[in-house]
Amino acid sequence: MQWYEDDSLWSDFAPTMFSPGRAEQAAGIVASSPLLDFPPGTRVLDLCCGPGLFLVPLARRGYTVTGVDLSPSMLERARAACAEAGADVRLVRADMLDYVEPGSFDVVLNVFTSFGYFDDPEDNLRVLRNARESLAPGGRLVVDVMGKEVLAGWIGRPQAVDLPDGSYVVQRDVVLDSWRRLRTDWTLVRGTSARTASLTSFLYSAAELHDLFVAAGFTDVECFGGFDGGGYDQHSRRLIVRGVRK
Repeated sequence: MQWYEDDSLWSDFAPTMFSPGRAEQAAGIVASSPLLDFPPGTRVLDLCCGPGLFLVPLARRGYTVTGVDLSPSMLERARAACAEAGADVRLVRADMLDYVEPGSFDVVLNVFTSFGYFDDPEDNLRVLRNARESLAPGGRLVVDVMGKEVLAGWIGRPQAVDLPDGSYVVQRDVVLDSWRRLRTDWTLVRGTSARTASLTSFLYSAAELHDLFVAAGFTDVECFGGFDGGGYDQHSRRLIVRGVRK
């Protein structure tokens, strides 16, 4: 079983990965980002939607929203969040390696570093090709990751995050394969017990992810340093790449 297929990982570490602060951040991004400003009724796919942090804000903007995720527990959280908010969102359990709905969307989003999960580089390229096939002509793919250049500027000692129930999570990042991949080790300490999980993913520079979009058949590929649409440079906190299906 691959790490991303372990549903208990997502359940155990959800309070850290998807905190209330992150939910507020997602709502603020959707409300203000020029990269997410679309006409009402735009068909938006949130690929790897997790517990739905982006789903409700997207639906509130008047978009027709679909969320796709492999994790049953994350989809259940997303379903509950949408029901509580009265948001009409379609949820689908599927693996992004295989999921395709030809020509069904105007926008595909993949956010919070949910890209690069697969050990085989060709599989990550396949995810982009799947997204392209799911887009209507003129549709756009937006991928948000921790860029290699950004990570190099802050990676360091382990970080600890306190949780509301008194437990805490220690995060440690390890660069692998000459800066090709990253392993993030999460240790959840609750009372006298501890549980550790390791997440691995590919690391991409702006140039590398740009070229991967081109290899997948996208045109007009652009790189941004944040959802404000600013350029990608040494001050950026995220790497966001957008491409168009012609």
